[in-house]
Amino acid sequence: MIFRVSFILFAISLYSCMSSSKEKVSNALAYDQPPTWAKEAIWYQIFVERFRNGNPANDPTPITSDNALIDPLPADWQLTPWGHSWYKQETWAKKTGLDFYRTIQMRRYGGDLDGVYEKIPYLKDLGINAIYFNPINDAPSLHKYDARHYHHIDVTFGDDPIADLSLMAKENHADPTTWQWTSADKKFLNLIKKLHSEGIRVILDFSWNHTGNNFWAFKDVEKNKEASPYKDWYHTKFTKDDKTGETLLEYEGWFGIKNLPELKKVDTKGKIQGHPYEGNLQPEVKKHIFEVCRRWMDPNGDGHFEDGIDGMRLDVAEHVPVGFWRDFRQFVRSVNPEFYLIGENWWTEWPDKLMDPAPWVRGDIFDAVMHYQWFKVARSYFADANDSIDLPLFRRQIDSIFLKYPEATQQAMMNLASSHDSPRLLSSFFNDNKYKFKCKPQEDAQYRTNRPGDITYHRTKLLLLHQFTFVGAPHIWNGDEMGMYGADDPDNRKPLIWPDIKFDKESQSDFSSYKYEEDIAFDQDMFDYYKSLIILRKSHPAFIYGTYRIIDVSKGKNVLAYYRIQNAEKFIVVFNNNAEVNEINLPEASENCKIVFQYGKDAISLNQTMILKPFSALVLKIEQ
Repeated sequence: MIFRVSFILFAISLYSCMSSSKEKVSNALAYDQPPTWAKEAIWYQIFVERFRNGNPANDPTPITSDNALIDPLPADWQLTPWGHSWYKQETWAKKTGLDFYRTIQMRRYGGDLDGVYEKIPYLKDLGINAIYFNPINDAPSLHKYDARHYHHIDVTFGDDPIADLSLMAKENHADPTTWQWTSADKKFLNLIKKLHSEGIRVILDFSWNHTGNNFWAFKDVEKNKEASPYKDWYHTKFTKDDKTGETLLEYEGWFGIKNLPELKKVDTKGKIQGHPYEGNLQPEVKKHIFEVCRRWMDPNGDGHFEDGIDGMRLDVAEHVPVGFWRDFRQFVRSVNPEFYLIGENWWTEWPDKLMDPAPWVRGDIFDAVMHYQWFKVARSYFADANDSIDLPLFRRQIDSIFLKYPEATQQAMMNLASSHDSPRLLSSFFNDNKYKFKCKPQEDAQYRTNRPGDITYHRTKLLLLHQFTFVGAPHIWNGDEMGMYGADDPDNRKPLIWPDIKFDKESQSDFSSYKYEEDIAFDQDMFDYYKSLIILRKSHPAFIYGTYRIIDVSKGKNVLAYYRIQNAEKFIVVFNNNAEVNEINLPEASENCKIVFQYGKDAISLNQTMILKPFSALVLKIEQ
């Protein structure tokens, strides 16, 4: 892979300070506007359990992982070594007789907040300035969407899990005045302070739609049934067993999953899957959630929020009534006027119809959504997938998406190419399946999980250049910058391939119909490419605040070009997304065009005509 980068160094020094410090927030920000810092964000998403094990003393145990799954942990269960071959079942896992995709949910590697601390210099070197943490609330699972306590950080992320569990047990969880700070809580607050000092914002992932079946209020309902003061927190029904006379508890689990009981919705009307609907959450539930938010937004309760989190990502947001979300926005903005809210608003009809984000980002609910809508179109254009689109259709679809949003909202969207819920970017481009459909070996025996070929890397890097030069805040799923590949959940949640850790050779899944064996190692070339894209974006405000306009520059097939313009800054970004050479005709005089970034083989300039080699791209600055 060859890429050349040239930048104006003084612009870097002037502009890189935009998000380098957590300034005093002004109350002047309009209620319906996203915060400025979110537009300038370079997002890095961290799944803590798989990021880095910085403290083996707090590793998960059967006690901390109790009742996380339908399948109980085997008696001989133990932590999996970080470099363990992904598809190879451990000895304890094989003994269960269950397949890989059942036992993988029992697997733990011990990633923790100490691991994040340890790698802050790595994140600074990469250049990111905002972290989106997957849930770190106390929970027994590896993913933490099954909250045991919203108001505590998971005990395996602190210094003393058993002592933290003991301290939590002494609280009246319904009474915030009794809440304590565990070692895990304190470690997270110190981490926030450290990240803020490094110019890195922090948002946390929460699900207000459901808890885990280990959640303190739900455990009380299980124990005391109709006598529980929390029986109305969930959609509960109590019946008598005719034979034993025992009172039986029935309740709704999210998508029928019984270890994820749904919190109670009230005053609902017009609920249609994949669309916003009116209603609210049960008042006591709502009150508890607001107290949890205040705790993490203003930890010391002094009315200043510099020591708290900067925003939240809201899980399965369309399942929660919009009346709650409107009240939620009012509450968090009353605590922190520049608090950033981003919703997960994904499918209306999987796998063919994505949700329309427009109703969610009108200024009364969220500031942005996880912008899968952008990626689905971009993948269909840049990847050689079976749902491919040509340039005219790309243009129409991109315009139809972005023109629905106000300009400020466009800029604050989180443009993500992969996440904990989708295949890693390289694997997404390596396979020609429809987006987010049959994208792991369990669903398609032909789905490729091995290292992609060179053409996939070229196409992927073109997409990345588009991501970092287009409207919306670019997002990196931890490990993509390391060159990791992997199928859909859970294969996208492999432990990160740090250079100082030796990994066993990886081979195919038992579900795969092909074979391979290959070494797993950190990809320095991919890291350097991501780093160069971050520098490019930070160096020029036009890539953050500029307008865009797609233009025609070639008679060749699929040569994408667009302007990014902001005040006196003007750029043209051009992609030859083809296996053939193509000519481009610049709309500006060639002597006014300066190449500030180039991917692929050198372009040949002939006056206002340039020759672009296959799978190459240019970023040109127009000198005024």
